[in-house]
Amino acid sequence: MKLEDKVVLITGAAKRIGREIALTLARSGAHILIHYHTSRQDALDLKKQIESLNVEASLFPFDFSCPTKPLVPAIRKFVNQIYRKIPHVDILVNNASIFYPTPLGKIKEEEWDDFMTVNLKAPFFLSQEIGQRMFRRKSGKIINLVDWTVNRPHPDYLAYTISKAGLAAATVGLARAFAPYVQVNSIAPGPILPSRGLSKKDRNAVAQKTLLKRFGHPSDIAETVRFLAEGTDFITGALIPVDGGSHIA
Repeated sequence: MKLEDKVVLITGAAKRIGREIALTLARSGAHILIHYHTSRQDALDLKKQIESLNVEASLFPFDFSCPTKPLVPAIRKFVNQIYRKIPHVDILVNNASIFYPTPLGKIKEEEWDDFMTVNLKAPFFLSQEIGQRMFRRKSGKIINLVDWTVNRPHPDYLAYTISKAGLAAATVGLARAFAPYVQVNSIAPGPILPSRGLSKKDRNAVAQKTLLKRFGHPSDIAETVRFLAEGTDFITGALIPVDGGSHIA
């Protein structure tokens, strides 16, 4: 699938890795649908930057935590809003997520629900809504960002990792359900951007746990997304680690 003139919805696109994905795909000529929640100014800045590349960008705000109403009808309404403005979505990148520690023995039910809603429930039902439309068009791609720890969960981040492991499992199920027309894959980033507040000492410790002894760059993830979007139409149901070898270290 060539990206030129294709429509790509990227959740959590305004900042960090999502922003790099948006710019990378825009440079290949894709029309970018920028989803954001609270980062409106960042989203506006990204839109301006993409439009400077002579490609289109559109903004679509939405809160995937959906604290005041049922999530699934709200996602359906969100998707309908998109399709009223855009004829179709060619590629969905489920990037938006939340991350914070939840040590075993201290995990609260609301924290568990928070992770499962934003990191698993929201991307699953968004994929269901858009994937069915892709299937009817007999063309589309869904790319989920999970985490390298899905097969090696850390006790201090269990709720987060379990939500991402669920999304990795959903990737396989959706790939089977939407075959042969829609390819569904997941990417498992390792240490790419340091967590906020991480000390230099702790950052070095994280880097040393990778085989390559360093952090990656958001472009490593963005280029993997671009490969799955444009470089091949013969991969589906896969989980691609982009983690400096962390998963085998």
